[in-house]
Amino acid sequence: MNNRISVVIICRDEVHIIGKTINAVQQITDDVVVVDSGSTDGTQEIVKSTGARMFKTEWNGYGSNKNKGVALAKYDWILSIDADEVIDSELISQLRTIQINKISVVYNIRFRAFLGDKMIRFGEWSNDQHIRLYNRTYSSWNIAAVHEGLILPKETTVITLKGFIHHFTSQNLEEFTNKTKQYALLNAEKYYQQGKKAPWLKCFVATGFSFIKNYFFRLGFLDGKAGFLIAKMNAWYTWLKYNRLRELRKSLKFKASN
Repeated sequence: MNNRISVVIICRDEVHIIGKTINAVQQITDDVVVVDSGSTDGTQEIVKSTGARMFKTEWNGYGSNKNKGVALAKYDWILSIDADEVIDSELISQLRTIQINKISVVYNIRFRAFLGDKMIRFGEWSNDQHIRLYNRTYSSWNIAAVHEGLILPKETTVITLKGFIHHFTSQNLEEFTNKTKQYALLNAEKYYQQGKKAPWLKCFVATGFSFIKNYFFRLGFLDGKAGFLIAKMNAWYTWLKYNRLRELRKSLKFKASN
């Protein structure tokens, strides 16, 4: 391997996938750091069996926990992934051969999303991509509780790598529902801290538009039942997010009036 890359993985209760995730990245590095925030399903035992370095911590948000792992990494170049994300063979080949030496360059990676075993080609989950490979002396994660992002200076150059990260988002409807609710509530808290508002009209309009956009405009219907389910759940997510934001703002007004 030409490059010295550390892989940082954040996880909690991912026993069904974490072994596959670690085995894939071990083809590009000898340093895998797993930041576990309280797994109780056997995840920790699997991590230990792979030889990866595991660190237990409380849950402080996606950005914060990623930064914890980055601080513990052996190398400055960091590939950041989640426990339910598996790099494919083409990306492995690219990461083993590409020359990475300029710290102001960051690397964007395309995603393929799966619901259960079905790969999703259209709708909200299509054409997903994120910057996941970077030098820690140049950039770090913001501390947003959800939808975290790298803090990048203006002179940053972005290069898209070949290959994909396969994102196994949910095994079943129950897991999908729980994740959707969790993200919606976290985003509502984030919007609340940013001082955003959510009038009733926005709740209804944004919810309806979410379904129409993802199921029709983004061709989600071409993914069949899975496409309908994803569009429906994304609309529910939008409703939960704004409704929770309204509740938080009402609570603030009540406290202020007393």
